[in-house]
Amino acid sequence: MADLKLLLVDDEQEFLEPMAARLKRRRLACRTAQSGAEALKILEEESFDCAVVDVMMPGMDGMELLRRLRRDYSHMAVILLTGHASVELGVQGMELGAFEYLMKPVDLDELLDTIRRASLAAAEVRERTNA
Repeated sequence: MADLKLLLVDDEQEFLEPMAARLKRRRLACRTAQSGAEALKILEEESFDCAVVDVMMPGMDGMELLRRLRRDYSHMAVILLTGHASVELGVQGMELGAFEYLMKPVDLDELLDTIRRASLAAAEVRERTNA
């Protein structure tokens, strides 16, 4: 997983920084953004294999960010993450093209496995579309 690049998007600093540090200790290249707008600015300059996006954020929420990512960065896998259980949001996210919908607090190994699977699936799609 050392060659995978991840964008972690969450407005909660107390979640964002420790999770990014844990992912980096697992040798995952991880960049962070505290808002959907910041994530989009980062994506203008850098590409990622996968984004883990919090659903509930002020301003542009995770669902709107997912819509924009699917439209403008369709090659990138998106995993939604939330601390607010909602079957409706989960279904909506999957319909919009999210790879997975995970609940906080998320187990690190589960998150890493999901990132790996999502990134592999996105790479297969890229390969098919470039062939």
